[in-house]
Amino acid sequence: MTIDVLAFAASPRRHGNSETLLDWVLAAMEAEGAAVEKIVVPEVDLRPCRGCNACETLNRCVQRDYMDYLHDRIIAADCVVLASPIYCMGLAAQAKALVDRAQVFRSRKYVLHLPVVPPERKGKRVGIFLSTAGQNWDHVFDAAIPSVKCLFHVVDIRNADIRYLMVNGVDEKGAIERHPTAKADAEALGREVIGHLREVLAA
Repeated sequence: MTIDVLAFAASPRRHGNSETLLDWVLAAMEAEGAAVEKIVVPEVDLRPCRGCNACETLNRCVQRDYMDYLHDRIIAADCVVLASPIYCMGLAAQAKALVDRAQVFRSRKYVLHLPVVPPERKGKRVGIFLSTAGQNWDHVFDAAIPSVKCLFHVVDIRNADIRYLMVNGVDEKGAIERHPTAKADAEALGREVIGHLREVLAA
């Protein structure tokens, strides 16, 4: 079977540290036979949530932009990957816009009481959060994690099925390539997730 991976590179700086980390993970996944689609969030028309709550009655967003495509892809994917740098102790604005637009799934799940994914797919999806930060503080990723968990939760990816790879102390572009373990950790994560998904999807 082919594992479907949907990945989001959310940094406004192309080919920076978080996107490099993402590329290492995706290359390992492709080497294991996964089908990978990478979306560069700053290069698509993805507008911020308006907070209008129309999705609570329409079961869709009133905005017509790239989310029309991403909506179905997020649901279809076996693995959803979000890669973002940490800016001012949180997700980059481009990543946060994607998280906020997942409000339509929250409305479907909790207001309209409709399924997000078919029951047979629950527990058979994986979410990955990849992040980099310039600071060396232990707590530098703490504020981003609840937003990431919210995104995965509303698209029916369980907390137990979320993987994290977060690398701090990499500030200037290219710094992650000098990190002693980041590339090996990323490749190992990619291989582990594809192996895990093969097992659960075959069950």
